[in-house]
Amino acid sequence: MIGAGVVFQREFAGLFRAPFTWVVLLVVLLLNGLLFNGYLTASGNVSGALDGALTGFSFWVWMVFLPALLAMRLVAEESRSGTLEYLLTAPVSDLAVVTGKWLAALAFLAVLGASSLSYAGMIQAVGGQPDWPAVMGTWVGTVLVAALFVAIGMLASTFTSTPLLAAFLSMVACVSWLLVPLLAEQALGYVLPFLGETAEARASILAAIRGVTANMDAFGHFQRSFRIGVLDSSEVVFFLTWTALFLFLTARSLEARRWRG
Repeated sequence: MIGAGVVFQREFAGLFRAPFTWVVLLVVLLLNGLLFNGYLTASGNVSGALDGALTGFSFWVWMVFLPALLAMRLVAEESRSGTLEYLLTAPVSDLAVVTGKWLAALAFLAVLGASSLSYAGMIQAVGGQPDWPAVMGTWVGTVLVAALFVAIGMLASTFTSTPLLAAFLSMVACVSWLLVPLLAEQALGYVLPFLGETAEARASILAAIRGVTANMDAFGHFQRSFRIGVLDSSEVVFFLTWTALFLFLTARSLEARRWRG
């Protein structure tokens, strides 16, 4: 992992030198502010507006959209321009390169996510009582979800050198990951009658498949712990384990690309 820190510094500084990054920051902050104001106007409830702004539908849209854009820039764009190949031939391991790039994207998203804490600060400044454990837990959960989705996006982006296609693949991969439990339930409704001869056998198969999908349910793990301000170590391990797996697969995918020429 020697060299990951150097790669991180290079990529993180490069993100904030790019006009693209500042455009993304401006758009996200503007839309988040408008959404928070909209929630507050519609509900008249400060706590509900804060929860909607931090964890509502728009939150998951950003969690799919932003990692895909960053992964596109960090992998596919550099691959298209040829700079990725120079980096991969440097005296650092592929995993160190991948980890450094991932850390840079994650740090950027952590900074962007921290801006939402200002809403809670404004509420408290005008005499409100925000639920700070839930607010801070949501930010920690946001960072962990971003860590997983950036890793998924980077893996998807290794399969093409076309930035827009890489972004599309990243978004599809992240959305698919979120929808795994729902899609599995839908599929089980059609195929379960053919999976076992007895009700007991079918129930056993159903329990096993649901156990597998539960171990991939990023939405459920986030909602059960971080959204309510509970920092459960098992939920942290869930996100870190899957993230580490996708980073490893990304490094192996880049290595395979290099050997293919």
